[in-house]
Amino acid sequence: MNLTAILFDIRLPDIVDILLITIVVYQFYAWFWGTQAFKVLVGLAILSLVFLVAKSWGLILTTWVFQILWPVFVIMLIILFQKEIRQMLERFNPMKMMGNRHGRSGNGWIEGFSGWIFQAAKKRTGVLVVFQRRSLVDDHITRGLDLKSDPQPEILSAVFDKDSPLHDGAMLVVNGKVVSVSCFLPLSTRDDLPRNWGTRHRAALGLTEKCDAGVLVVSEERGTVTLIDGGDVMEMKTPEDLAHALKDMTRDPRTEHVDIKTLVLGWTTRRFRPKLLVFSLVFVVWLAFAGQQDLEKTLDVPLGVRNLSAGLKVAAPEDPRLTITCRGLRKDISILNPKNVSASVDLSEAGPGQGIFTVSTADLSLPNKRIQVARITPSTVVMILEEK
Repeated sequence: MNLTAILFDIRLPDIVDILLITIVVYQFYAWFWGTQAFKVLVGLAILSLVFLVAKSWGLILTTWVFQILWPVFVIMLIILFQKEIRQMLERFNPMKMMGNRHGRSGNGWIEGFSGWIFQAAKKRTGVLVVFQRRSLVDDHITRGLDLKSDPQPEILSAVFDKDSPLHDGAMLVVNGKVVSVSCFLPLSTRDDLPRNWGTRHRAALGLTEKCDAGVLVVSEERGTVTLIDGGDVMEMKTPEDLAHALKDMTRDPRTEHVDIKTLVLGWTTRRFRPKLLVFSLVFVVWLAFAGQQDLEKTLDVPLGVRNLSAGLKVAAPEDPRLTITCRGLRKDISILNPKNVSASVDLSEAGPGQGIFTVSTADLSLPNKRIQVARITPSTVVMILEEK
C-alpha cells in the first residue's frame, strides 16, 4: 500500500471522519476507564484486531468463526452492560442541553462551606459531599434521609458529627441546596488505586465514574481534603483553593458565554496524552481501511499519437487533451497523476485529410491493471492530417 500517496490525498471529509471517530472513541475511553466494562472493551478491541489480521491474511476458517461469533459478542455486551449503555445514551440526550435553569441558588454559601470543611479536616472529621450537575445521580446512589436546607456550617456539623447516625453517609447537594443526607455511593472497582484510600475515596471515585457529579472527601484518618471531578483527583490545600474549585465546578456553563475558540482549545489541551493516543490509533485504523475504499479520480492528460506514417503530420488540433475518470481502491487511485497516466490514439490506418478517431481503454497507459477506466471525455477526436 502506498501510504505516502494516501497521506497526500487526504481530503476534508477524511479529516472530519477521523476527528469524529476520535471524539467518540475518547468518550468511550473516558466513561469506561478503570471499570470492568473497560477491560471487556480492551479484550473486544484485541479480538477485532485478530479478526482484521485473519481477514487480510486470508485465514478462511478463523475469519468464518469470527463472523459467526460476532453477533453473540454483541448480544452478550448488551446484556452485561445494559446499564452502562443506557447511561451513555442519556449523556448523549440533547434535551439535557435545554434543561431547567431555574431553581439555582447563588454561590454565596461556598466560602462558609469551604472554611468549615478545613475545620473538619483539622478535627479529623470524615466528610463526603456529592455535587450533582447535569447527570442525575439517583440511578447510582442509595438515597437516605431527605433534607431541604442550605449547606451552612450548622447543618454540616449536625450531619457529619462523629456521634451523628448520619455521619457515615454522603450529603447530596443539588443547585446549591442540600436535598438528602446519609446517602450510599457505589464503590470503584479499579485495582490501581492508592493503598491509603479508604471507603469514602473509593465511593467518591466510583460515583464520578458513572456520572458527571463532583464529590468532596475529607479523610478521617489523614485529615486531607480531596475533590474528585471527572476522574481528576485534586488535593485541596487551603479554603481559598477549595472555594475556587467549587465555584468552577458548580457554575452553569449554559448561562455563560464561551467562544468557540476557547471551548475547542480547552477540550483539546485537557488530558492531552490519552487524546493523542486515541487520535493516533484511530488514524492508523483509518489508514488501514482507507486503502480499501473505492474511489474515483479524474485527470486531464494530453492525447498523443502512435503508428503515424512517416510522411504525415497532425495539423489540428495542436494540443488535444482528454479527461479520464478512473475507479479503483484508494491505495491504487491515490498514486494517479498526469506523469504516470498517458493516452495515445492509433493512426496506423489514417491517411491525409480529416478523420474521426475513437479513444478506448486500450489507448491508455495506467500504473497497474487494478485500476478501471470509468469515463473518457471526449470518446472521439477529430484530427486533420497533412503530408509533410
